[in-house]
Amino acid sequence: MGKTGKSTAWKILPAMAWKGIMRNGSVYFPYLAAGIFSVFTYFVYASILKNDIISILPKSTYAWIMLRIGKSLLVIILMLFLVYANSFLMKRRQKEFGLYHILGLEKKHIGSMLFFETALLYAFALAGGVVFGMALSKLLFMLLLKMCRLPVDVGFVFQMEALRETMVYFLAVYMVNFAEGLIQIGKSNPIELMSGSRKGEKEPKFLWFFALAGAAALAGGYYCSVTSKVDSRIFTDFFQAVFRVIVGTYLLFAAGSIAFLKWMKSRKRVYYKAGNFITISGMLYRMKKNAAGLSNICIFSTMVLITITCTVTLYAGMDSLVHYVQPYDMTVHYRDERVEPREVYEEIETLGEKYGKKVERADIYEKMTLPVRQQENSFVVRHEKDEAAGIEAYAEDYELGIMTQEEYNRIENREVSLGEGEALIYCSGRDYGYDRVIFYGKEFLVKEEPDNFFPDPKAEDNTFGAGYLMVVKDDEVKEACIRAFGAANGVEDMEAFLESGTQYVQILLEGKDGEKQDFLKEFGQWCQSRPGFSKLTNGAENRNDQEIMYGALLFIGILFGMIFFMCLILIMYYKQITEGYEDRNSFDIMQKVGMSDGEIRTTVHRQILTVFALPLIGAISHTIAGMFMVKGLMAVLSFHRNDILIFSTAGVIVLFAAVYGASYMVTARAYYRIVRHGGTN
Repeated sequence: MGKTGKSTAWKILPAMAWKGIMRNGSVYFPYLAAGIFSVFTYFVYASILKNDIISILPKSTYAWIMLRIGKSLLVIILMLFLVYANSFLMKRRQKEFGLYHILGLEKKHIGSMLFFETALLYAFALAGGVVFGMALSKLLFMLLLKMCRLPVDVGFVFQMEALRETMVYFLAVYMVNFAEGLIQIGKSNPIELMSGSRKGEKEPKFLWFFALAGAAALAGGYYCSVTSKVDSRIFTDFFQAVFRVIVGTYLLFAAGSIAFLKWMKSRKRVYYKAGNFITISGMLYRMKKNAAGLSNICIFSTMVLITITCTVTLYAGMDSLVHYVQPYDMTVHYRDERVEPREVYEEIETLGEKYGKKVERADIYEKMTLPVRQQENSFVVRHEKDEAAGIEAYAEDYELGIMTQEEYNRIENREVSLGEGEALIYCSGRDYGYDRVIFYGKEFLVKEEPDNFFPDPKAEDNTFGAGYLMVVKDDEVKEACIRAFGAANGVEDMEAFLESGTQYVQILLEGKDGEKQDFLKEFGQWCQSRPGFSKLTNGAENRNDQEIMYGALLFIGILFGMIFFMCLILIMYYKQITEGYEDRNSFDIMQKVGMSDGEIRTTVHRQILTVFALPLIGAISHTIAGMFMVKGLMAVLSFHRNDILIFSTAGVIVLFAAVYGASYMVTARAYYRIVRHGGTN
């Protein structure tokens, strides 16, 4: 090519890039939509974090921390999302690039055209995402504040720093995609480019070995999830289970699916039917790439299911969660000296009349809390432990409270009567489960193990925060137990130790937390003025702090659920489009030899049912197995309403299956148009 030809080529490259995008709109427009959505998401997220208002609002620290963590994940996920989507574009354009090369364009010209395409896509995605972000960022910011129970009547200012950060981040993302395209063009010759979009994949070696390895990995991941316990290994087990399930999914789809198709092919009566012949032979021809796409659909479907399930569960159980952690509106501790219960009740009654608030509970009691170690049915001294042993060494360490039956009956409004040598044992976690208890050498018959105790609500999977309560007959027995503990633990001043118990004053008001603060503020001031005051906890304020933190988690969950679903839809769409073009020539041949429209449609639907149902089945299976571990992770957050988790999981699976099916039917129409009418190339 001469100088004039080269000059002309460089002049027409931008126009060719534009025409390439418009002519291949079926693959570029969804990619552009994904880019706009990604820019919109990142820009809104950055705008919220860059606004000073999020950090200066009262009690917004938790929300800010959660959003910062979410942003770190967002950077990784959006990068992987757009890089993966770009790989479909490159596969679809290989034949066209090969044609350009044959017509005289050099690789540098094709690379330059790819650069102009990338620049145009970046500019449109950035402009569209930022415009939508500017239009909706304030609305989403208000949604965040609403979910976090923060004041919503605050201003929201456009942040230029957020725009600059968005521009730089997505410039890096699109440059990575551009570099990927250059690498593919640079290492391919024209013939490879011309046939690259249709090139079959080799069958994996050691087919049955990888199929069995995949089954073993998946079974191991399921086992790890189902048998996981709420202990110090819960997070390690989680990542181990996720890794095994992902590996198992990819191996089973890649090796197991091919083994199944080869078995189907060996059944002559099944294989040599018109629809089955096309479906089975077409899938075998490119199964390695097909399996990777199906595996990704399965994994992203699982991510959508689990993310949305956790979000729905947390939203539905928010009130239950915060009241489990903070059952009282206020708790006051007294040491050394005691407050007179009659004075407390009088003050509560006075404040109730003043502020128009009814008191639901007012509990005043004494309890001695002791650090103990459980060994079956015995409570013994906590020994010094090797630091290298980690948290596991403390698995059986508890705080045990001792109170008399008189105190217990007053709190629970019961008439329990204990005999000599009898006791009540209550655990806020798993059941005690023994008929006798030995406390530092003193043995008691367990008369009853109560189902609940209001100051310390019960949850079987409460491991990290669980404690014991032992109720004994009277002060004499209580003192004997405390002396036994003190002697075993080397307490020198026994009399002072006996007086070191705590008196608790705890109240719970009716109504919303926001309407209680005036009452609680004045009551707290009164309590602090009494002799012996030690500590005050405002449960209503703490619930508000927790709602802010969990509200931010809800916002992040909704956002990431949308991102994962967008990834899923795009992968599904590109898979259908790519396969449509790959199958088009085969269907053209079948049409020419007499295959009817009805037979073609039947073949398409069979492929949908046999191929695209597999990721859904796998995702549902992964989700059900994963819920055992999610249950444990939710317990770490002090969420113990398993009934809400079960109903949320079932509802989300049903809804997702319906949306998944509808999405595939929509993308299948695009596939059918291509294979039936020839589409556009």
